[in-house]
Amino acid sequence: MIASPRTAISRSPDRLISLLLLPVALIALGPILRLLGEGFGIGSGATLSHAAEVLGRDSTLTALRHSLATSGAGTLISVAIGAGFAFVVALTDIRAKGALVFCLMIPMMIPPQITALAWMQVTGPSSVLLKTLGIAPPLGSPQPLHSAWGIAVLLGIQHASIVFLTLRAGLRMIPGDLVEAARISGARGWRVWAQIVLPLCLPSLAAGAAMTFVTALGNFGIPAMLGIPARYSTLPTLIYQRLAGMGQSVLPEVAVLALLIGTVAIAGVLAGRLFLRRRAHGLVGLSAQPLSLSLGRKRPLVEALLWTFVVLTLVLPLLALVATSLIPAYGVPLTHKTATLEAWAEVLLNQPVTRRAYANSLLLATLAAAILMAVAIPLAWIMHRRPTRLTRAVDALVDLPYALPGVVLAISCILAFMRLPFGFTLYGTLTIILLAYLSRFLVVMLRPVQAAIGQLDPAMEEAAASAGARLGRRLRTIVLPLSAPAAAAGAILVFLTAVNELTVSALLWAGGTETLGVVIFNLEDSGDTVMASALAASIVALVIALMGVVQLSASRLPKGTVPWQG
Repeated sequence: MIASPRTAISRSPDRLISLLLLPVALIALGPILRLLGEGFGIGSGATLSHAAEVLGRDSTLTALRHSLATSGAGTLISVAIGAGFAFVVALTDIRAKGALVFCLMIPMMIPPQITALAWMQVTGPSSVLLKTLGIAPPLGSPQPLHSAWGIAVLLGIQHASIVFLTLRAGLRMIPGDLVEAARISGARGWRVWAQIVLPLCLPSLAAGAAMTFVTALGNFGIPAMLGIPARYSTLPTLIYQRLAGMGQSVLPEVAVLALLIGTVAIAGVLAGRLFLRRRAHGLVGLSAQPLSLSLGRKRPLVEALLWTFVVLTLVLPLLALVATSLIPAYGVPLTHKTATLEAWAEVLLNQPVTRRAYANSLLLATLAAAILMAVAIPLAWIMHRRPTRLTRAVDALVDLPYALPGVVLAISCILAFMRLPFGFTLYGTLTIILLAYLSRFLVVMLRPVQAAIGQLDPAMEEAAASAGARLGRRLRTIVLPLSAPAAAAGAILVFLTAVNELTVSALLWAGGTETLGVVIFNLEDSGDTVMASALAASIVALVIALMGVVQLSASRLPKGTVPWQG
């Protein structure tokens, strides 16, 4: 009896499944389970009474209120910015959409500590740009961004791209026939938008807002750069300060704080899903022609407003950052006589810590992208071709390390890898940072590859199997070439995100394992703003260059693999 091709494929070795799913489950979910055990009293030193004590402290309640306030306000600002851009870009006939979207994506790719540093160079009495223009506030004036509203504003700008991407995807699903039918029935202007467009895009808007809230809640760079000098603590900065000041002795305490952040984040996601369930609208079929509106004579004005916003929120802070990196000492006005590249040369050529941080960040980002690319293709194939309860469970749970705030994952990794059998430890090594990156960014790599493999016709593999090709050869000659473009795009996105990561590495680094985000934070914290600005400006140049590579390669990649592409 000869097995059919489909049967031959379905009988692929279970060993491959176990070899992939087991380490994926351990790396992605093991640290989270270890955190749960510590927080609920299974780990050493932590008990339920201890958890109640930590949660009842004034410092914890204050940090929680501050986190909710800044994350909530930042989410509202992100919704306003992202929704405004999404409605205009997705629904109207403005020009240069690609360039506009590219610029809107840059803040999300730039490390949050660089965003905070750049904005601090625009405001305050020591602003080099304002001094050069002669409009700086008098010395002794407070830095206005060192406040709750300053944190909220920058969180809103940093994460507006999340709302934009999710809402734009929803708006593209609205068929133009609905609006045309409403217009024929006499509806005009505001009524069409309020009764048709807005209700249909509310699910996408709510999903984007929920993701933005979770991301803002776990953001460490902006609250650290702006809040610590003002003694305005949030939960991530409280954990950092406790761990940096007391060391491993406070691990049971910070485990409880990490669980508190995770609980609030999950509550935000569940609230968003409840809203979606109540407000969801179904579309019966889609029109071949998506909704498109003509701005007519208002188009130049709308374009001018959008580009003015980009200049004020992106170009101006980056110019201020570069200006600060070109002066000999912080506070000196930038002129043709004071301009110098000494800070750039010192940072990039002379300082061992910055050279080491560049090497560490590039190594970690490259290894994370390469390992995840090698794992994602067979893993996505197994999940699509061999669906079981186990594969579906892993598929659902790999989102967890990315959805939870980074500080939660960092504490989880410390607990999981600090005390290994035979007295071995990974704490304070590059390996623990790499494992955290693999856990956090697995889903970033996996989802584009899953989409690409889902579009492959199984008949090609069945034909190869009927010709005698074994599983390894089918994967190597059919699946790998066709899914490689999506995997390459995912690898670039992982590299871009990992090379400037701070929230996770801020709690995991030790002497010799500094990353770029950590060094920038430490330089600014020690008062060396000029060198911090030079290093930050070099990282921004690197990120924009890499994004440019992705942009130029977009036409040769599968549709949808580059998030800011149409």
